[in-house]
Amino acid sequence: MGLQLVFIGTIALCLVVSSAVLERFEQALKQDGSLSFLVIGDWGRKGAYNQSKVAFQMGVIGQQLDIDFVISTGDNFYDSGLTGIDDPDFDTASSLQKQWYSVLGNHDYRGNVEAQLSPVLTNLDKRWLCLRSFICLFTFFVSEVAEFFFVDTTPFVDKYFIEPKDHVYDWSGILPRKQYISNLLKDVDLALQQSNAKWKIVVGHHTIRSAGVHGNTDELVKQLLPILEANNIDLYINGHDHCLQHISSFDSAIQFLTCGGGSKAWRGVVNWWKPEEMKFYYDGQGVMSVKVTETEIDIVFYDVYGHVLHKWNTSKQLHASW
Repeated sequence: MGLQLVFIGTIALCLVVSSAVLERFEQALKQDGSLSFLVIGDWGRKGAYNQSKVAFQMGVIGQQLDIDFVISTGDNFYDSGLTGIDDPDFDTASSLQKQWYSVLGNHDYRGNVEAQLSPVLTNLDKRWLCLRSFICLFTFFVSEVAEFFFVDTTPFVDKYFIEPKDHVYDWSGILPRKQYISNLLKDVDLALQQSNAKWKIVVGHHTIRSAGVHGNTDELVKQLLPILEANNIDLYINGHDHCLQHISSFDSAIQFLTCGGGSKAWRGVVNWWKPEEMKFYYDGQGVMSVKVTETEIDIVFYDVYGHVLHKWNTSKQLHASW
């Protein structure tokens, strides 16, 4: 896989439970009622562009925080995804020492998508899970503490369909596109409505709010964002822009967190953003950690040297059950 991570601790695997629409996985929190994970995106460059340095810090931070899993926000394999299930870029030697939950990025769609989604890869290393869209629920006894909604965002973006130019995208399983997007939006909306989790976290590859070179993804702003706002999600986590970024929202409680600094960065483009909403922007490589309990979320951004760049915390009251 390229990222050489070394963690100490028990590997926690998800258990599949029934779901009428999106495939759902369930896992219990630690005995202290906490959940910790790292987020990395746009990283699949075989160690180049400081990827190895980011991976080293992930190992250090992951061990310190006793993380439960890693989230990849996509572009897992540059430049053009995997060629097949036997692609040597999928190196399981020592790179997956914790459970990984991954979504597809636009670069992954330039390769053999079905290969990257194949259960064959999960059989090679059970800690690798990559699906188009899925749900992970984390519980503490009978309390549903955090629910993660992983959303396949690449098919939303018009330019990949009307301006392919030098790139060919693998749209198997997507066409007819309008029906795919319509069904996905309905599924996500229904799943969010039915969620009883204290914290609702949505993960996708593409930006919704961003001051980076790609900026806002208009298709997601128009189609997905209204659903997220209506269902009162807490965090939207993405990659795509090769930076680290935290933008808050005036219109809702949503925090927009970009973690696309897994390898190539330093693009030198920062677009103006309302200073009241722009909590943090770093035009470089790094990783983000998140710790969740029933009452709090703590977020920390780190650079390739492990230096803390930005911290943010929010809390909710714990309501007693009668």
